[in-house]
Amino acid sequence: MSISKRYLLILSSIIILLLVPFVAMQFSSEVNWSLFDFLVAGGLLTVLGFSIDFAIRKATSTQMRFALIAGIVIVFLLVWAELAVGVFGTPFAGS
Repeated sequence: MSISKRYLLILSSIIILLLVPFVAMQFSSEVNWSLFDFLVAGGLLTVLGFSIDFAIRKATSTQMRFALIAGIVIVFLLVWAELAVGVFGTPFAGS
């Protein structure tokens, strides 16, 4: 797969993932995202996607790829949880 096709796949996936809360907002008052929420989520997903792509391209062994991807995903989930509900109590914590 060429680089431009990979980038298009990553960006398309991000748009599709961001459509989920956008559509949910149309049907439920439980989901209430602002433009800032979409920008932050889009930024986090972009960093996640391109970091995983970088790890896949640069890691030399399967074990190294797995370890790097696992680390990237764990950091992403920790940042997401902190921004959403304030797991660690930083000034960036959500609700």
